[in-house]
Amino acid sequence: MEFVTYEVEGLTGIITINRPNALNALNSQVLEELDEILTHIDTSLVRALILTGDGEKSFVAGADIGEMKTFTKKEGETFGKKGNDLFHRLETFPLPIIAAVNGFALGGGCELCLSCDIRICSENAVFGQPEAGLGITPGFGGTQRLARIIGPGMAKQMIYTARNIKAEEAYRIGLVNAIYPQKELLLEAKKMAKGIADNAPIAVRNCKKAINDGLQVDMDQAVMIEEKLFGDCFETQDQKEGMGAFLEKRKERNFIMK
Repeated sequence: MEFVTYEVEGLTGIITINRPNALNALNSQVLEELDEILTHIDTSLVRALILTGDGEKSFVAGADIGEMKTFTKKEGETFGKKGNDLFHRLETFPLPIIAAVNGFALGGGCELCLSCDIRICSENAVFGQPEAGLGITPGFGGTQRLARIIGPGMAKQMIYTARNIKAEEAYRIGLVNAIYPQKELLLEAKKMAKGIADNAPIAVRNCKKAINDGLQVDMDQAVMIEEKLFGDCFETQDQKEGMGAFLEKRKERNFIMK
């Protein structure tokens, strides 16, 4: 891998985009490497993922404008599909994914963190969808996920004006869950990932699936999705261990993902 690295610490996998000369911008190769990383993650050994960018300036500054500038209509659609397919894979990946946004998250970078389950950021983070100022629309799901996360009115304002927002405003409108000093961001992401990993992994994955799938349908169908996934948990050893530990007043729980 040239631009994307993957390492495991305990039960947490850490994916880092490392293309410093382009502020970690997404070109076709970066998208392909991210996809390959996901293919090779052993989900039996890891219970949560962190996605971040290398350095203290940029998470992902956007999709690579130099690559896109000469696209034809067909090439634009193909590039958009490549990004959308990858981001859908991230969104529906069985493990919870925390985006640790360590700087610029613009265009494709903002869309990348939107496809993660949870977003936290450093104090110097900047978010935006500047595409309208470049003569295009967001192409990797920005018009859809942003509206679902912060509401249509605020999403339309960000997208139509192409105005960037700083960390404090991103927190105020619900785009991020928390803001930390730059040097503490990854540590805090690891703490959150450990908090997730300490819980029953099958239950956590079922929670993710219930939320994601339920948001795609009406409430009547959504609660049926939840009912099934809730029931499925009672076939697991983790449910027996978790409830047993509670009733026996044991702090230690041995979740084995079974």
